Amino acid sequence: MKSFFLNKILLFPYYTVLKLRHWCYDNGVFKSYRFDVPIICIGNVSAGGTGKTPHAELLVRELSKDKRVAVLSRGYGRKSKGFNLVDANGSAEEFGDEPLQIKRKFPEIIVAVDANRVRGIRSLMALQEEIRPQVIIMDDAFQHRRVIPQTNIVLIDHDKPPYCDNLLPFGRLRDLPEQIKRADFIIVTKCPPEVSDDAILSWTQKLGVLPHQKLLFSKINYGEPEAIFEDGDKRYTYSRFVILLTGIANPKPLEYHLSDNYKIDKRVHFRDHYYYSESDAKTLNKLAERYPKAVIFTTEKDSQRLKNLKSFTEETRRKIFYFPIEISILNENWDLTIKSLVK
Repeated sequence: MKSFFLNKILLFPYYTVLKLRHWCYDNGVFKSYRFDVPIICIGNVSAGGTGKTPHAELLVRELSKDKRVAVLSRGYGRKSKGFNLVDANGSAEEFGDEPLQIKRKFPEIIVAVDANRVRGIRSLMALQEEIRPQVIIMDDAFQHRRVIPQTNIVLIDHDKPPYCDNLLPFGRLRDLPEQIKRADFIIVTKCPPEVSDDAILSWTQKLGVLPHQKLLFSKINYGEPEAIFEDGDKRYTYSRFVILLTGIANPKPLEYHLSDNYKIDKRVHFRDHYYYSESDAKTLNKLAERYPKAVIFTTEKDSQRLKNLKSFTEETRRKIFYFPIEISILNENWDLTIKSLVK
């Protein structure tokens, strides 16, 4: 009980700053901008791990069937500055791992990075008319209140709901849970394959879903492992033994996916968006020698940061694979719901 009250006291300054910031935007003290183009904001109230990028990819996959779609991201961790159009042949250091992943999966769409989202949108709308986007998806921008989107989508991790969490640094929340009320859509992510009516009711009550909000549920679908390098040898994926390399917020879903068919001999985990060095590549070479029968598995996002390393041995290059992922929405007629976002 004592630690509970101590946490509240220590978090009060952070809470006050967040509360004041939102009040300033809600009451026009800080200026927000509206644009003629439909803008869909996808984000969360917690510090990573909810699956923003694969959900952004889901929106791209559906909306690009009928519209010219652009994705605008901050490009977290990149070394470049300002507005940049992402080149699929570039590096994660230049554009950030998540925007690069989206561009490589959807080379036909425009993916741009700019920490200043207002400038980024203006730059996109200044493109030639034949390539100018008809809808813009802002990735990880729920806290970026200088832009007023047409639709706000908030993601919530099924296993780490905000009502059981606390503000940073004592928890994972980077924003006030009450801000979920600004969302038009709430998606509970990383769900089991089926969600019961009782579970839906429980989530609706605990999240305080409002009449104007739509509550959706999603799950991760893992594809077959794919080689990071062209000389990857698919035969390694039939090994039972695994070296698991991750630099993401939450590797547990991938570990669970592997648990049915593989034995994880070695886990190597880094923080989210960690930029691998040539020294890390050499360490992985040594692990590959120590566990000669093991395949090296990593995530799709990590693959963007590993691809340009030069120090991998031939053996390591042949045995390192990633799992592509896609998101499935469990609600019926979800595709019509997504398409309705830009009508």
